[in-house]
Amino acid sequence: MTPDDLLASLFPKKHAVVAGPHNTLSGTATLDDDQTVEVLGITGGTPLSPEIAIQLAGRVLEIINSGSKTPIVFLLDTASQRMTRRDEMLGLNEYLAHLAKVIVLAGTIGHRTVGILYGTAAAGAFIATALATQTLITVDGALPSVMDLPSIARVTKLPLEVLQQKAETTPIFSPGVPALAATGAVFETWPSDRTDFPERLKSILTTNDGQTDLRDRLGEKRGGRKVARDIAQRVAMAFSQVDR
Repeated sequence: MTPDDLLASLFPKKHAVVAGPHNTLSGTATLDDDQTVEVLGITGGTPLSPEIAIQLAGRVLEIINSGSKTPIVFLLDTASQRMTRRDEMLGLNEYLAHLAKVIVLAGTIGHRTVGILYGTAAAGAFIATALATQTLITVDGALPSVMDLPSIARVTKLPLEVLQQKAETTPIFSPGVPALAATGAVFETWPSDRTDFPERLKSILTTNDGQTDLRDRLGEKRGGRKVARDIAQRVAMAFSQVDR
């Protein structure tokens, strides 16, 4: 699915989303009920560079500073972060962290944030964009991963064969949409040929204000994160009992 196809499917009524530098998207769109949403994005499987991260973060901060509570929809097709020596020397990790934090900030102060992944996203680029939104949707053809198994093998020093065996029964080890949906990271997957994108997006924007993180509940229900919710509740209860 191309960015134009996705925009037409999501916002058949009206949109003013245009291409920007470094294969980015920015603009506004209108849903069927005349609700305006801000749209940002990355296209073409472009690696997330410091330039893109600071550009997107700056636009999110402009939206926050406008004083509105307009929802923000991120359309994402990015590779991993751009791992050149130049970018690492510039502090790429700080740029990624800044982008993730401003997206989270937007959500905490009332901007409903939704990520729609229609292409690839991996590693730091995936974490700083798609996973930083309150709700993540994938469209047919999406290829998300936090880290592929060969990379996990190099980091953990575990044999690849061992990780492949674990990935068969433990979604947390597995890349791809089914595994991430099982953990609760992916809220819904939309077939690319469905015609109700606007209704589905509107439903997501209106049925949950985003202030309640549902991912641990979804992971528990789907069997991909069986104890995360319980542990989080126990930690919160223990903290509430501490004298401050």
